[in-house]
Amino acid sequence: MTPEQREVEDTPPAPPLPPLRAPAGARLAPDADDARFIRRTLILVVIAAVLLALWRASDLLILAFGSVLGATVIHALARMFRRRTGASAKLSLGLGMGSVLAAIGFLVWLFGVAFRQQVNALVTALPGLIDQLAAWASRSPVGEKIVDAVRAAFAGSRVAQDIGGLAQGTGELLLNALLLLIGSLFLAADPKVYERGLLLLVPPRHRPAFEDALFDVGETLRLWLRSSLILMTSMGVLVGTGLAISGVPSAAALGLLAGLSEFIPYVGPTAAMIPALGLAATVGTGPLIGTLATYAIVRLIQTNFITPYVQQRVIAIPPAITVFAIIGIGVIFGIFGLFFSAALLVVFFTLIRSLYLREVLGEEIPRTAHTTLITGGDSRESLD
Repeated sequence: MTPEQREVEDTPPAPPLPPLRAPAGARLAPDADDARFIRRTLILVVIAAVLLALWRASDLLILAFGSVLGATVIHALARMFRRRTGASAKLSLGLGMGSVLAAIGFLVWLFGVAFRQQVNALVTALPGLIDQLAAWASRSPVGEKIVDAVRAAFAGSRVAQDIGGLAQGTGELLLNALLLLIGSLFLAADPKVYERGLLLLVPPRHRPAFEDALFDVGETLRLWLRSSLILMTSMGVLVGTGLAISGVPSAAALGLLAGLSEFIPYVGPTAAMIPALGLAATVGTGPLIGTLATYAIVRLIQTNFITPYVQQRVIAIPPAITVFAIIGIGVIFGIFGLFFSAALLVVFFTLIRSLYLREVLGEEIPRTAHTTLITGGDSRESLD
């Protein structure tokens, strides 16, 4: 036996390791890995619960967004009054609120008094007009396939359910409109409180980027609303004039409907064209051809002359993305989401441009001038 072997033989065996025990009073306490897993699981559960709550409260979220949009309109009008008249901030805000209430009252008067008979006739005859138009389109095999596809897509959609609910009564619609109006007035009265509260939810090191994005969204929405008002006015005047020349009944009401439908690009004017075609078909072939020509000519004028001029400073969204996004938002959020879908799309695109392209990828995208809220400093000019 070699000396090395004797040395190994003479070495006493190592004492056994004591069993692993948790500290006294914490026998069930998880170790570091378990605690990390539990924490991540709880975070996922909270995120899932928040998403589920947002999904169940989707109608309320859409009304909240509509209130934000209404407050943006009020402040845009207040800025206009302040710049042109030199009035104080409070007086300008009051004039902005009064202008919005006056515009709502004017629309109610138009639909309830001036165009009441035309609107009642249009609403009463609309189901039959749609059936007549579907029967006319189904004369050809291609038209029949299109009609079947449209009916199948519309039948199970949330928009169809919302329209069916509105047809049974207007109480929910009036309540939602009232909530939207009240929310707009409250948000417009003191928007800085809500802006600061939103920014306080963001980690401090990310607040400057989110603050810039917040003001980018506000300025883009103001420009988009201004351009939408011009497009809605031109659309309503041109369509109403063209339908009156073509001899279509209720041309004024149809023109007003076409103007309001321009708030939902592409999808809205297409839907507003259906009752016009139905009424024109009841008169004769000449008015029907005149209606088709009117909408085609107006669309050409809007697309090639008016829209590029009024939207040159607004964010450019490709038409294909606009159409599919509007339809998708309508499927998810229903008829109220469809009404605000274009504005939602503008907000999404602005946030992508401001937060991802500029802050993450480092693209040279200008920031909207504004006075900082809670990020410190005062390096940006206030637009108000």
